[in-house]
Amino acid sequence: MTAMQLLQSNPLPTITWEKLPDDFILPDEPVDNNLQPLLAAALRESLELAGLILESMLIASNFGLCATVKTQTVVKAPDWVYIPSVKPIASGEIRRSYTPHLQGEIPAIVLEFISETEGGEYSINPHYPYGKWYFYEQILQVPVYGIFQPKTGELEIYRLNQGRYEQQKPNENNRYWIAEINLFLGVWQGSKAEFTTNWLRWWDKSGNLLLWGSELVEQERQRAERLAAKLRALGVEVDDSV
Repeated sequence: MTAMQLLQSNPLPTITWEKLPDDFILPDEPVDNNLQPLLAAALRESLELAGLILESMLIASNFGLCATVKTQTVVKAPDWVYIPSVKPIASGEIRRSYTPHLQGEIPAIVLEFISETEGGEYSINPHYPYGKWYFYEQILQVPVYGIFQPKTGELEIYRLNQGRYEQQKPNENNRYWIAEINLFLGVWQGSKAEFTTNWLRWWDKSGNLLLWGSELVEQERQRAERLAAKLRALGVEVDDSV
């Protein structure tokens, strides 16, 4: 039986959007390696430094997304999630999880990073506790689902089309236009923190890379050096210690 036949033979169960009970114990699913949190943080960092994160948004990693399916609470924690607008929480309250519709919009983008041990990113299991693919596609109906393999640099982007995920094709620069965030998403190879590997990066519609903090510092240092060189060429003394 094909994946499509399996989905068609299992009609969508009853789904409701209920507040997670205060005493509900969220699954403790530690990340597989210390690269995954860095990949997620790097994606957020460049957005924040570019001034593209609003207070109404929710951007998180390894964070529980919840739904009640056939009266059973289902929680999946994607490696990175972008939600355009959520309802504010009371001052001092900590957001433990997120239930779409009840607490705000559905996630617009969900990304999973594949490690050495594949974690069900392609699973369409239509029965409790449900596969990740099935949960994002059929239950939450997330518009954009991305699966990234840092080791090989392979990035797959799927877009919801008539209730099914359809794999997208990258542009000539091997990047994907993500209309939900008005940016291109692609793979960049280089160094950050203690890792030299493949990273997910954002580019604007003009093709400009959204920089990390360390890159902005280096950019400013080089600009200052060029300015100092021009001033010296004009006979102006420059104090390098400033």
